[in-house]
Amino acid sequence: MRMTQYLITKWFGTFLCDETTIQKEILFPKQDKEIMQRLREIEKNTILAEENKITKDTQVIVNERRLQKLGTYNNEDPVFRTLVINPEDYGFSQALLHDASLLLTQERVDEQLQSEDLQLIQMVNALDDLVQTANLLSERLSCWALLPTAKKKVKPFEKTLSVVNDEIARLQDQIEQDMNTIAPNTSVIIGPLIGARLIALAGGMQKMAMMPASTIQILGAEKALFRFKKEGGKPPKHGVIFQHPSINCAPKTQRGRIARLFGTKISTAIKADVFTKRNISDELQQDIKIRLQEIRKK
Repeated sequence: MRMTQYLITKWFGTFLCDETTIQKEILFPKQDKEIMQRLREIEKNTILAEENKITKDTQVIVNERRLQKLGTYNNEDPVFRTLVINPEDYGFSQALLHDASLLLTQERVDEQLQSEDLQLIQMVNALDDLVQTANLLSERLSCWALLPTAKKKVKPFEKTLSVVNDEIARLQDQIEQDMNTIAPNTSVIIGPLIGARLIALAGGMQKMAMMPASTIQILGAEKALFRFKKEGGKPPKHGVIFQHPSINCAPKTQRGRIARLFGTKISTAIKADVFTKRNISDELQQDIKIRLQEIRKK
């Protein structure tokens, strides 16, 4: 009778076992970078080359879903709890695991910092800074213009304001391009600039995709929400999505319902952008068009 085989992967190697003993092993190189790379692949649900090699032409039971292609998944099998495999028995120290873990943490941080939506957040924040700078310069020039000042004294500031305004336009174009690439559904539904601001307020696309529609609806109205919770009165009906013409041009009596509609559709759009990557913008736009007609008739 053929003995049942189990595949068990530890941080230092992968092992082919029966119910009581290790039959075969492939150890990872004893280098922190090599260990880190394999831990990173495991995090990403990737099957390691060593796991493919050790299970070739062998029927195995596995205890990780990422390994289902290699064998039968059954994480309840008692073998996975009772069979002990110690790293020290193979010359691997806890210090090596510690060093590899530090490298893994750094890798995660670097990858997160390079993510496109975090770059988008920095651009939105930079755009706000530039707009504030432009407003300050414009206000200063307006006050200065009231004085009998020589033109040459004002001209440097006018040039600076012109440069800042050019950079604002350039940054807006870049935000629109990036949004159309990384969040196309959201861009179509609420506009790329408003969509980018929502992502910035949420702290990233992933976080926004996990938010309920009611939270997305009032992103940017945190002060009003805090005031409502502290003092009472009416809760805010909308945050930055109020900038959309379908909301700010609507009668006041309809704005709350339209804001809820957009909050719901934005929630669906960002989930598609993050998880499925499917283009559902036409479908969402059609739903919005129908619902807007119904709201306006009322």
